[in-house]
Amino acid sequence: MKLKILSLIAALCCSFSLVKAQKKPLQEHNRWIWGPSVGYQYQSGNFLKVSGWGLFAPNDFQYMKIDAGANFSWMENKTTVIPEVGFTYYLNDFVLFPFVKAELTPYTITPKVGASLFSIVDLGIGYGFDYNTKKNFKPIDGFTVSVGVNIPLNFHLY
Repeated sequence: MKLKILSLIAALCCSFSLVKAQKKPLQEHNRWIWGPSVGYQYQSGNFLKVSGWGLFAPNDFQYMKIDAGANFSWMENKTTVIPEVGFTYYLNDFVLFPFVKAELTPYTITPKVGASLFSIVDLGIGYGFDYNTKKNFKPIDGFTVSVGVNIPLNFHLY
């Protein structure tokens, strides 16, 4: 039985790799750019944001960024670290890229809008909705303002 399952998995892997090999190579604008980012956010308190991100362009006018990281804060006389994932959609407008973003932590969901300078410096505003207040911590909700710097590590001018 195990041999049949392993054979099936191997056959599927070979099939997928053959199908993938027959496709045209990715165009230049479909490549991923990735790197670290650091930022500041005020949302019911001050947060230092540190994350890793990946950005890709499905076409010449849109960019999508996925990031995961941590928010660091000193509140209620203690250091707190809150994990976060985010998704950003940029619309290319030459120098200033307008964007919409959604950030999710175990305690808050925060939609944002903003502008970015070449998707490197992001300025955003939004509103956070507390859905699970952290134990022994104040709710993290309300209006938010943020600034972030995305550092591309594999950026190439084409």
